[in-house]
Amino acid sequence: MQWVYFGKLYKTKFQAGCLAKRLEENGWIYGYDDPHLVEIFRSRKGRYGVRFIP
Repeated sequence: MQWVYFGKLYKTKFQAGCLAKRLEENGWIYGYDDPHLVEIFRSRKGRYGVRFIP
């Protein structure tokens, strides 16, 4: 299994966390059935993103 990176980076960890929680609860909105693992990561430039394993 490979990571799927959600296409947007956020300025704050809180914003990325909100998206991560939404993916955990309502992944079907984006076409994914209950991701196995959802993670917040920090890019080299200091912005936050969300990645998950479908």
